[in-house]
Amino acid sequence: MLVVVTSHAKARSGTLYLYEKQNGTWRKVLANIRVVVGKNGIGKQKEGDGKTPAGVYPLGTAFGTAKKPAGLKIPYRQTTAYDYWVDDPTSKDYNRWIYYRGNPHRRWKSFERLTHPLYKYAVVVRYNDSPIVKGKGSAIFLHIWPRPSSYTLGCIAMAEKDLLSVIKRLDAKKKPIILISEQKKL
Repeated sequence: MLVVVTSHAKARSGTLYLYEKQNGTWRKVLANIRVVVGKNGIGKQKEGDGKTPAGVYPLGTAFGTAKKPAGLKIPYRQTTAYDYWVDDPTSKDYNRWIYYRGNPHRRWKSFERLTHPLYKYAVVVRYNDSPIVKGKGSAIFLHIWPRPSSYTLGCIAMAEKDLLSVIKRLDAKKKPIILISEQKKL
């Protein structure tokens, strides 16, 4: 199972396709889904550069503030007020999902609350996690956009209905991966 995201050089928008292997042949099962990427395009090099990472990465668990959608074939975790993704490169928790009941401002210099409205539904893109390189970038997800003209700080975002279509097609048994690339303009 392959999710492909392409964007033109330095563009903030792109297109998502989903392919499944059927009888030994890759078939497009979702096409032309509009997405937005990092405010500085694709090609992440470091934490805070505003770019979406280029490359091929496994897709991890789905998560969100909403209840698990029916029929999901990938793991799903409903988030709480105690769920954070740490993007503080000085922390031992860097680029990890942490459940923490204390004051996050005392523990980390930077973090994301996983109860953010744009994370009603989301999927972890397993970027920089094997091994984790501090400062290379963190907290990369597929998630909901606020509007089609927006951008992200490194994630890939789309309309809620499109994200749900993608999530519902993903199957953990088929080891879904994502290919993120920049296209040259013709």
